[in-house]
Amino acid sequence: MPDLRDHEHEFQRLLRTLEPRTAFAEVFAQRREGESVSVDSKSVTAAKSPQLGGFAVRAWTGQRWIETAASAFDAGAIAATIEEIGRGLAHGDGSSPPPGPSSTTVGSHDAMPSRPVRDLGTDRLVALEREVFRWSMSVPGIVETQALADWADDERYYLNTTGSRCYQRVSRVRTGVVPIAIENGRTEINFYDSGGIGGEEILGAMTEERARQTAETAHALLTAKPPPTGPMNVVLDPGVAATFAHESFGHGTEADQFVRQRSYLQPILGQMVGPDFLTLVDDGSIPGAWGSVYFDDEGHPGQRTTLIDHGRFVGALHDRESAALLGAAPTGNTRRADFLSRAFVRMTNTLVVPGDWSLDELVREAGEGVLLERWSSGMEDPAGGQMQLKVQYGHRIEHGRLTDLVSSMALSGSVLEFLRSIRGTGPSRSFEITAGMCGKGHGDYLNVGDGGSYLLSRALVGPA
Repeated sequence: MPDLRDHEHEFQRLLRTLEPRTAFAEVFAQRREGESVSVDSKSVTAAKSPQLGGFAVRAWTGQRWIETAASAFDAGAIAATIEEIGRGLAHGDGSSPPPGPSSTTVGSHDAMPSRPVRDLGTDRLVALEREVFRWSMSVPGIVETQALADWADDERYYLNTTGSRCYQRVSRVRTGVVPIAIENGRTEINFYDSGGIGGEEILGAMTEERARQTAETAHALLTAKPPPTGPMNVVLDPGVAATFAHESFGHGTEADQFVRQRSYLQPILGQMVGPDFLTLVDDGSIPGAWGSVYFDDEGHPGQRTTLIDHGRFVGALHDRESAALLGAAPTGNTRRADFLSRAFVRMTNTLVVPGDWSLDELVREAGEGVLLERWSSGMEDPAGGQMQLKVQYGHRIEHGRLTDLVSSMALSGSVLEFLRSIRGTGPSRSFEITAGMCGKGHGDYLNVGDGGSYLLSRALVGPA
C-alpha cells in the first residue's frame, strides 16, 4: 500500500535546495481519510470524510519563521513551494539558527490494526449501528436514538535539514449512542461514547448492556429530582474527573500561553497547588489512547510530561520556541490540526493519576454532597483560573451513601481552590481515558484524550 514515504526523495530534494539559504527547514506531510455513520428512526447517514492530503514547508529566515503549503505531491507543487519559500528567505540572514533544539529523531510507527474498521465496508458498519439503535429503542420510554460510529486513518511524515525523519500512521475509531426519552412534556437525553487508536475491537465497547443502560438512565431522568445547589462536597466520576484534568491544567500549561503571559499558572510554577497524593500528567505515549502521538509535528517523540508531582506544579508543555524562551526542553506537544494549520503547543492525553480510594470510601468521606456523572462539556479560563464542568446527571450523597438520581448540573469555581480541596482519588481499575476534540482559539480542532478515576473535592454546584 503506497504511503507518504514514497515521496521521501522529492521532500529530501526540496530540503537540499533550501539548505544553502537557511539554517533550518522542515517538511510536514499528511494524508487523512475516514467515514462516519449515523442511524436514527428517520434516516441512515453514511458519509466519507473529505480526503485530505498535502504538505507544509517551514523555514527560518534568521529572524522569523516563514511557511507555505501545497495540496499535492507532484513536481509542480514541490517547485512552487521552493520558489515561495525562497522569496521569503531572500532578504533574511539564513545563518542565524532558529530558537530551541531541532529534532534529529528517526523512526517509523505504522499502527494500523489487524482488523481496520475501513475494511468492514459501509454496509457492515451501518448494520452494526442499526443493532445499537435497536438495543436502545427496546427500552420502554425511549422515543428516539441516534447510533453513531466513525473512523479516520491519519498518516504523517516529518523531515528536516538536521536529519530527522519521523513517520506515523494511526487509525482512530469512535462509537456512541444517544437515546432520547419523552414523557408528559419532559425530554431527557443521555449518551455514551468511546474511542481510541485501533480497529474493530473499539466498536466492541458498545455492547447491548451498555446501550440499554444508557437508554434506561435517559428514561429514569424523566423523574429525576433537581440537583442540589450551593457549595458542597463533590465526587466526580472518571469521565468528569478526566474533563477536570483537561480544563484545570490543559491550555493553561501550554507554554506558549506563558510566553504571551496569558496563563494564571505561570507565576506559581514550582509551588504546591494540591495535596501531596495528587499527580497530574500529559502523556502522548500511552498505547491506543485517543490523543497519543508517536512523534509530534516538530519531530519530537510523544512522551509523558508531569504537570503536578505529588501536589507541586512542576512542568508545562513546550514546543521548541517556548522551550528556548523559558529554559526548558520540547515535550512532544507540538501539534498541527492538519497540514494547512499552523503548529501550536497542544495537549495529548491529560490525566489525573489514579489513587487508592474506592468509590464507596470516597462517598463515605464526602458524607453529604453529590456524585457528578456523565460529563457533557467543560470550559476553562487560562488567564483567570476559573472552570466549569457540566454533566448529564448525578446522585445525591446523604449520610455517606448514594441516594436519589438528580438531573443535569454544573460545577464551577476556581481551579486552585478545587485542587486544594481534593481529598482522595479513585483506583486504577476505575480509570478511563475519554475521546474528545479540543480547539485553540476559534479553531484548529484535534484529537485529545482526558483521563481520570473517581475524585473527591469541594465546589459550587447548580443546575446546568
